[in-house]
Amino acid sequence: MRRVRAIALTAGAGALSAAIIATMTTAAPAATTATEATSLPSITAKPGVHQVPDAPALPTPWTTALCESQLKIACYEPTQLRAAYNLAPLYSHGITGKDSTIVIVDSFGSPTIQNDLAVFDKQYGFPAPPSFKILQPAGAVTTEDPGWAGETTLDVEYAHTVAPGANIVLLETPDAETEGITGFPNMIKAEQDVIDHPEKYGIKGKVTVISQSFGATEETFTSQAQLDSVRGAYVDAARHGVTVLAATGDQGATSYQLDGTNFYTTPVVDWPASDPLVTAVGGTQVKESASGTFSQVAWNDTFDANANAVFGTGPLGTGGGVSEFFKLPQYQQGVARTIAAATGAPKHASLPRATPDISMSGACNGAMTFYYSFPGSTAGWHLVCGTSEATPLFAGIVALAAQVAHHSLGQINPRLYDLAAHHAPGLVDVTSGNTTVAFSQGNPAVGYTVTGYSAGQGYDLASGVGTVNAALFVPELAGFGR
Repeated sequence: MRRVRAIALTAGAGALSAAIIATMTTAAPAATTATEATSLPSITAKPGVHQVPDAPALPTPWTTALCESQLKIACYEPTQLRAAYNLAPLYSHGITGKDSTIVIVDSFGSPTIQNDLAVFDKQYGFPAPPSFKILQPAGAVTTEDPGWAGETTLDVEYAHTVAPGANIVLLETPDAETEGITGFPNMIKAEQDVIDHPEKYGIKGKVTVISQSFGATEETFTSQAQLDSVRGAYVDAARHGVTVLAATGDQGATSYQLDGTNFYTTPVVDWPASDPLVTAVGGTQVKESASGTFSQVAWNDTFDANANAVFGTGPLGTGGGVSEFFKLPQYQQGVARTIAAATGAPKHASLPRATPDISMSGACNGAMTFYYSFPGSTAGWHLVCGTSEATPLFAGIVALAAQVAHHSLGQINPRLYDLAAHHAPGLVDVTSGNTTVAFSQGNPAVGYTVTGYSAGQGYDLASGVGTVNAALFVPELAGFGR
């Protein structure tokens, strides 16, 4: 993700309770008036799917061998991803996300998503989701945007990969251009309507989890009040027991400035991932050994020449760091010393909210294959990477856990940190990798390095509490053992 930023490319190119709510919100979200809106800057939520013009699509999926021979990077198919996260034992016991509902939010959506998911499922022998609804609560979608269509395809196909028995609801919003805080008001409106009135849209029971692969750098908001004006859906979700996820971004320790082109030269984080009511999902690099075993490190392809050749140069790695606006929530008190040490905070200083909370596959050298055919693209199999991949993957994990628990899980962050504190076997520590990035910008160009955070034992600002062994983690998250 990145503002959504999941770096997706066409391959082949060179290139909780009321108490919890009270402790985590600083003020009730305020409505933005028309007068205020016209004076606000255009803080843009846009897709992080980067396409390479005219790059050939493959008629069959990219394989690890093909990527290694032609692109000099690793890539994987969804069946390998399932193996990496040890999902087979769950499926063998009928745990597929049955009766769970995953809501995916994207501007514009994709006009070919139903066909593309069907092609994807047929290729891998996956069943169609029990229900796949495409909703437009904030108004009819009349625009087609290739970037958002690619993001939509990634989100749907990989949430379904992990939780093939879950219902999918795709919330398409009609624009990415509104007065003031660009794109966010309609996204939040759509989420709130589906959270509050699922029956209006034919959704059986309540929404289980909302997956968001978009964001904006916190520093592009002018004030806490402005940010609070678009937080309503997250407060609503916590009250209704709905889990909300967001991608941490794909520029490592930095992220985009308001112009959408230049990067900050000091560490920053993205919202909504930084929101205490949201679970922030970072990215890892999955590595498969010759014997077929898998390991993971914190994702950072910034200095990987082969990944740069395919996906482009510049900051390219998992987001993570500390919030400009939100204080350390109660559930992170147990890792306060780690956060203080990582950020150099003075002793007894008031600490900020830290991200990520957890991480899943997102590396470009370790990309995933997916299928799309929307207008403006070449139909076929392409490659994708970024925290826009990691977020729907973890949405699938939450859907599996909700099936085991027989109810939606709501705000899961307190549970995540409790599991980490008790060294739950289902959490896999990520102990290497970092978020330091380098880039050039300006005219004349000036080189910058933004020093980020390193993964290590236990919680860290590169991988959160780590990643998951799903066969163990899903029942743990559901509340069955540590």
